[in-house]
Amino acid sequence: MSTTSVTNHDNTVTLVSVVPTSTTTTSSTSATNGHGVLLEDQSPLEKRINIDNNNNINNINNLNLNNNNNVTTTSTASTTSANGDGDSALPPQPSNASTATSTTTPPISNLAPEVEFGNIEYKFKLVNPTDERLEHLVSQLKWRLGEGMGEAIYEIGVEDDGSATGLSDEDVAASMDTLKRMASRLNADMTTIRERNGAKGKVLEVLIRKYTSDDFSEVRITVVGNVDAGKSTLLGVLTRGQLDNGRGLARMNIFRHKHEIESGRTSSISQEIVGFDSKGNVVNYTNNMHSAMNPSEICELSSKIITFIDLAGHEKYLKTTLFGMTGHQPDYAMLMIGANMGCVGMTKEHLGIALALRVPVYVVVTKIDRCPDNVLQDTLTDIKKILKSPGSRKLPVVIRNHDDVVVAARNFVSERIAPIFCISNVTGENLDLLRTFLNLLPAKKDWESLADKPSQLDIDSIWQVTGTGTVVSGTVMKGRITIGENLLIGPDDSGNWINVQVKSIHTKRMPVKQVKAGQNASVALKKIKRSALRKGMILTHPSAKPIAVREFEAEIVVLYHSTTITVNYEAVVHCGASQQCARIIWIDKGVIRTGDKAKVRFRYMARPEFLNDGSRLIFREGRAKGIGKITSLIPYHPERDNSPPHPKIAHKQDQLLAAAGVDPAAAPAATTTTTTTTTNQPATGGRRSGHHHHGHGHGHGHHPATGSGAGHKAK
Repeated sequence: MSTTSVTNHDNTVTLVSVVPTSTTTTSSTSATNGHGVLLEDQSPLEKRINIDNNNNINNINNLNLNNNNNVTTTSTASTTSANGDGDSALPPQPSNASTATSTTTPPISNLAPEVEFGNIEYKFKLVNPTDERLEHLVSQLKWRLGEGMGEAIYEIGVEDDGSATGLSDEDVAASMDTLKRMASRLNADMTTIRERNGAKGKVLEVLIRKYTSDDFSEVRITVVGNVDAGKSTLLGVLTRGQLDNGRGLARMNIFRHKHEIESGRTSSISQEIVGFDSKGNVVNYTNNMHSAMNPSEICELSSKIITFIDLAGHEKYLKTTLFGMTGHQPDYAMLMIGANMGCVGMTKEHLGIALALRVPVYVVVTKIDRCPDNVLQDTLTDIKKILKSPGSRKLPVVIRNHDDVVVAARNFVSERIAPIFCISNVTGENLDLLRTFLNLLPAKKDWESLADKPSQLDIDSIWQVTGTGTVVSGTVMKGRITIGENLLIGPDDSGNWINVQVKSIHTKRMPVKQVKAGQNASVALKKIKRSALRKGMILTHPSAKPIAVREFEAEIVVLYHSTTITVNYEAVVHCGASQQCARIIWIDKGVIRTGDKAKVRFRYMARPEFLNDGSRLIFREGRAKGIGKITSLIPYHPERDNSPPHPKIAHKQDQLLAAAGVDPAAAPAATTTTTTTTTNQPATGGRRSGHHHHGHGHGHGHHPATGSGAGHKAK
């Protein structure tokens, strides 16, 4: 795992490191990449991506078309070619990609040979197939739809070996008619994305998507960025279809709390959905501006759902933002940047978190209607420098037209490029490009392969609903959960698992009988109290045989620390839906500093958690931060655990004993060990208080400090 970080004067982690560029002029040549994308008759953006895919990650070649249609190739260590003012933004190009010297489009070059996996299929001609051939074609389409989770892309006029021959108008019409018959057999619809010229005719790129059904495709996107970047306002515009008035009207429908409406700042995690039908049209919008469709109505009309997870931008809500990034399993991240503010505040922090979790990032620059051109160009330049730095190693591309959108969406899953959209929520400028990009975004994770495993739901929210009882919600990570099923929930503070029964299930506020891997769900449980549950627990099938973990080993990289990290260092560890203070009890080297890699063993301070081997984690302590990957889990055995209980747990045990009429002071072992908390904790450099300089993580009851133990003894 290679990660490079640089710190600025205020000790925040920055990923800014500019690599000097050099330019070399070469002649334009035809080329193809390994993803079957054409290199002729295309925008400069597509050429840049394809050349990049053909070269090593450290030796990127980018093509840029000037007014004379000459091609300039720039070879850098992690950067893109620039025009005269140093801006790598691409000028708008004609949709037919014609040259300046000729009105006819030259023949396109060949594609890479077709591959068996994936959702892209090449078909040269589909004219009047026999019944047997039609059945075979339908089976192929079914396979491609399964690979793309309900979506497939067909290249018409292309041979299996990648030869882009093209078809006549008559053959194109006949082939599209056959493709329509194939799609209708599988309850799917088709839309032509692009039409280009081949060697002897037309080449069509067609999107095939299943019609509306209960089994819709879902893509989860976290919305991050600095405070006042316009995150909630953009979601209000996208989900309601009404432009903002410049004074925060659109965001009023997104906020969940009164103080958020009063301050205009998000402090909690909220979810909004945008639905697309089989033709790619947004189904959220209604003719009545005073009413909006509820989630159940949107889901009933949608073939594809985009779930936006709106996170907080203020620094004091970083814990909430981290929980949203790790616990809600996003497919992509949308980084919002105000054009008039630039990359300030938490922008670099949120970008670093997304990169650490390996979440593909695209950038949306807002408020371009109120930003001077020179300030906008400075902001774009800063964004590109950050994305091209060694810590990011991205290829930033500014989206100018529909062709750029199609190319960016096709290549975005590779995590190599970072599309940049410049929009206005007041005038609506370029919002259509962003909607098209969202429509074409593929689902990143193959959830179907996890659907047959024992069920597992990571709990991120808990409620006590009147008339229903205890309700938990989260993401179904594996298997299927059905009403009436008997499951296990845990681990509790002692590492035990509790038997529960599923009472009812809701997803997207719709009652359902079953949910499967990849879906967000709310599950009502029987015979369990709200007080017995907490965030970070899981709901799983008994056949999974889950194991509670209090100690685990991980390979970590320290992104920033002001001094050094040694044994007994404590930090808050975020992994999946769990977040808890943990102590380093072993390091494979004596001392680690900023930028160092090490193998360490963590021990949770308060209680055991459920973890998966190979999961990514983030640990933080004040401004100190690091990332890592779990390499080994050590099962928790309560009978072998001689360490004293956490003061909060001990206090809860005392309350239970008092409610049962037992004097806590007279009770053996379980409560008397709490008075020895001060003597049994390893030394931490003479610190005496639970509120020392460790920062945010320890103000939440996770620090088994001597002050807490003494206070409990006094009680």
